[in-house]
Amino acid sequence: MERFRVLDVIAFVSLLEFCLILFFYMAADSDYHTSDSDPDAPSRSTSRRNANGNNAGHVNGSTAGAGYSWEDEYKRSWDVVQEDSSGSLAKAVEGLVTSSKRRRLLKDTTPLQRGIIRHLILILDLSSAMAEKDMRPTRYQLTITYSIDFINEYFEQNPISQLGVLGMKDGKCSRVSDLSGNPHDHILALQKLRTGEPSGDVSLLNSLSLARACLHHVPTHSTREILLIFGSLVSSDPGDIHLTIKDLVTDNIKVRVVGLSAQVAICREICRKTNNGDDRSFTQRVIVNDIGMYGVCLNELHFKDLLLETTIPPAEQKLQGSKKSNGTSLIMMGFPFRIIESSGSLCAWYVLLH
Repeated sequence: MERFRVLDVIAFVSLLEFCLILFFYMAADSDYHTSDSDPDAPSRSTSRRNANGNNAGHVNGSTAGAGYSWEDEYKRSWDVVQEDSSGSLAKAVEGLVTSSKRRRLLKDTTPLQRGIIRHLILILDLSSAMAEKDMRPTRYQLTITYSIDFINEYFEQNPISQLGVLGMKDGKCSRVSDLSGNPHDHILALQKLRTGEPSGDVSLLNSLSLARACLHHVPTHSTREILLIFGSLVSSDPGDIHLTIKDLVTDNIKVRVVGLSAQVAICREICRKTNNGDDRSFTQRVIVNDIGMYGVCLNELHFKDLLLETTIPPAEQKLQGSKKSNGTSLIMMGFPFRIIESSGSLCAWYVLLH
């Protein structure tokens, strides 16, 4: 008898579960129906409920803010790109690149004093953190590709400036290319890095010290800048990095950082102290039409935008506690003087001719 009672209980529970499943299925089927207005579009719901859970009537899913996200109209983004007469997309891609450059230039319209001659050191993170594949194909390969694009854009915007490339891996920092004004040398040096592999940790102290040594001989009438592409979250330093930051401030070297992982406190402090207390991010600086000093990328496209924003020369900043800006250095140009003499004179060729 006990056995039959157990079987009865199991049968009753199974019947109850079947009734509940059938009830929820019928309730869901009554709430949704298929739209027959567009035979080519996939089936989607056009009904919604109010906050109390009651049926609020059927509405058009294409109305903005009137339904759920799955009720929106489908956007055919590939229709925006148009082919030319030969079936090529080269002109469309060229138009997108040109529009992005124009948008970047028009965004910075505030009249500011900027340096014409720039000396910039590009420091690349070549540590094991760059082997991550959150950016395709990897952070390492994408950084090299975007660095080449940055070099081309940098010398296009700053034709009389100079640039050098450093790489940090295995706790050390080495030269990739020397400071020069020839973009071809830098691009060849970066292309050789494609065959290598990221390894080890980074050292901000060693990297900033070597970059400071590279900029030590730079004249005072030009800007001294460091652009750091940082993908790690830690730094293995052999000494006190705060002393290195003080040396950078003394030498008037400005540091910008593009982060690939997350915001790091020491990187923010470096940007703040080397830029007269300004540590606003790239996004915050857009509001005041100026260049940000520290930005963390969200995706591949954002990474490239942050990198290319640094091709614009930084604005000359005012000294803290003073209403006057930094003193402007004047360069003696080699233009000849025009002197009108009262009597005639002989030229140097007179002795040779006579």
